[in-house]
Amino acid sequence: NDLLLKAVDETLKHVFNEAGAKVIYTFFENKCHMKRGEIVEKPEDFSAGLEGLLGSAAPMIERMILKNMCSKLRLRFEEKEGYDFSDYVKELRGRFDR
Repeated sequence: NDLLLKAVDETLKHVFNEAGAKVIYTFFENKCHMKRGEIVEKPEDFSAGLEGLLGSAAPMIERMILKNMCSKLRLRFEEKEGYDFSDYVKELRGRFDR
């Protein structure tokens, strides 16, 4: 869970800088009623909120987050047909939550 949050933080700051990442987290708190720490518990809601905020750019940001997370786990990110952000998160969680 901490790894996912760290990957989200790093990716948002890399793409949008520190101030932009704060704006995104504020959007999630105010519009989606989701605190930063809830991202790991509700990846579907995070994905939907990101799409609401960023539109067609959301999947690209999600892929960047997933690649960052896989890199930290020393895994290679592989895109899978029919998978969305929450599917990848659940799969990674299943591989390492034992």
